[in-house]
Amino acid sequence: MLIRRPADLPPSEITDPAVYGARRRFMGQAGALALGSLLPAAGQAALGPLSPLSHSALSTTETPTSLRAVTGYNNFYELGTSKTDPAENTFRLKPAPWTLRVEGLVNKPRTFALEDLFRLAPLEERIYRMRCVEGWSMVIPWVGLPLASVLKLADPQGSAKYVEFTSHYDRATMTRGVLDWPYSEGLRLDEAMHPLTILAVGLYGEVLPVQNGAPVRLVVPWKYGFKGAKSLVSLRLVDKPPLTAWMKAGPSEYGFYANVNPDVDHPRWSQATERRIGEFLKRKTLMFNGYADQVASLYTGMDLRRYF
Repeated sequence: MLIRRPADLPPSEITDPAVYGARRRFMGQAGALALGSLLPAAGQAALGPLSPLSHSALSTTETPTSLRAVTGYNNFYELGTSKTDPAENTFRLKPAPWTLRVEGLVNKPRTFALEDLFRLAPLEERIYRMRCVEGWSMVIPWVGLPLASVLKLADPQGSAKYVEFTSHYDRATMTRGVLDWPYSEGLRLDEAMHPLTILAVGLYGEVLPVQNGAPVRLVVPWKYGFKGAKSLVSLRLVDKPPLTAWMKAGPSEYGFYANVNPDVDHPRWSQATERRIGEFLKRKTLMFNGYADQVASLYTGMDLRRYF
């Protein structure tokens, strides 16, 4: 499998757009998502503002990566395997109408329409560091809600220990081969319920663009980016660790936990450093992507080299 390295973007690409708009326009934008699939790639990131957003105390103070880079340099293999393919192939995914199922070991299975998710909890802007296993990183101002707020409504059973995430897949329009589709990922239930874990429905104050996983995706900032399953259609609570898409494709390279750990190398390259998109020099990779104070206790007593 060919893994491409990121092309350096100049520091001048780093911007910090203002978050703007009114909440009533946010609900209107849910309908506009359907229109988004018909827009040219350049217009995908500008479907409209979400709301006056509260700024999460969990956010980093680092400067966000430019909107252009965040929406134009992506891993979304269902829309193509090069970094520019997803933004060029947004027509392959229609993000409305949409539903998200919560099923499995729950007492109250639920099916949420997209607008239901918007009403579940106040949306927050959360500026998170994001690290890709390939060695590049970004700082992204996500808009989302805690995953825990969705899972609690389904009332997990005592036997539920893990959450399996499944992404939308349309064989007629999306990439064939590469992985065993549909894309699937998994978290332990305590990881899924952690306050840092969110379902993202937007970024930079606007509705989530198709190339970034519209209309709803998983964001777990202390893990490598492939854990962030995009265009989610189901959350299934299970009692055993689910076998994920990348574990099936390369079990020696992609473990279930995928915690950012500079001391555990990918078999083909070091993870000790990373290059932030928009910067020339590499920087040291931080344990748990810099979120150790918040999440290290989840892994007390675990051998993080074995459980990688």
